[in-house]
Amino acid sequence: MPTARSQQVSLQDTPFYHCVSRCVRRSFLCGIDTYTGISYEHRRDWVEKRLLELSQAFAIEVCAYAVMSNHTHVVLHIDAQQANDWSTLEVLNRWHRVFAGTEVTRRYCDDEQRDNLASVERHQVERKAALYRSRLVDLSWFMRSLNEYIAREANKEDECTGRFWEGRFKSQALLDEQALLACMAYVDLNPIRAGIAKTPEQSDFTSIQMRIRAALRGKQPEPLKPFDANNLGLHALPCHLNDYLELMEFTGRAIRGDKTGAIPTTCGTLLQRLDIDLDSWMELTEGFEYQFCHLAGRLHSLQHCRQTDGMHRIRGSGNAKRLLGA
Repeated sequence: MPTARSQQVSLQDTPFYHCVSRCVRRSFLCGIDTYTGISYEHRRDWVEKRLLELSQAFAIEVCAYAVMSNHTHVVLHIDAQQANDWSTLEVLNRWHRVFAGTEVTRRYCDDEQRDNLASVERHQVERKAALYRSRLVDLSWFMRSLNEYIAREANKEDECTGRFWEGRFKSQALLDEQALLACMAYVDLNPIRAGIAKTPEQSDFTSIQMRIRAALRGKQPEPLKPFDANNLGLHALPCHLNDYLELMEFTGRAIRGDKTGAIPTTCGTLLQRLDIDLDSWMELTEGFEYQFCHLAGRLHSLQHCRQTDGMHRIRGSGNAKRLLGA
């Protein structure tokens, strides 16, 4: 029998989890079905949008994700303290972003009706808020909210009923920093290993592509858990983005016999591939917490960098090997 989810998720041990969901019935979540020739590429956008929307409602942050042809990978961080700090109104408003709630909880969220609630109704609201608060830090509720939504939309489009996903999702606890960073790199490199993309900046519907595009604007993407900048501590991932990108390059270039793809040896570094000046990149990435007033792009008369789909700071293989535990 499968292990109960309550025994797989222990926030006392770790708040980081890797979750994988796979399709059944020879279904295509995305990609092109070689049997029928039908393209399901548009479904990648469904998954990405829903995933990022849920991260804005739940006390669960997205560290990494990759939307593949018949499965999805997500690395999640559960922030129980954040949920505990929410007011009753905040909990209800977040819950209502995803679910309908009840008539009394919706009235409580209405400024004009809140003061007119009877004491027994307020008691009901508090009980519901306590229940919703626990669900908004629940990994199973998060994945259910993602997978059920995609399954309904896919079945509607396919004009069929029945199971879309392969049972329940698979989850792995990531117990230390090495496991976390290795798993994130594994997820971000999935399209490359599958031969779908040659480089991280070309890997559509992945967290690494989103981080690269945001960094070229001097930012970290708001929907994703940020990398360390100015001692964010527990609120950030445990390394600098530059180090993680170096880890990605180091790992992605390694040839694996069980995988079809790797970053080609003929490809230069990310900076070289995208024609970005090192000094400009250093200026851009030293402090992501600041909102830079300039943009990086050929369409803008800037001296420092060009806007493309990626970037990288080259600092030798030492940091990448250290992060890998080599």
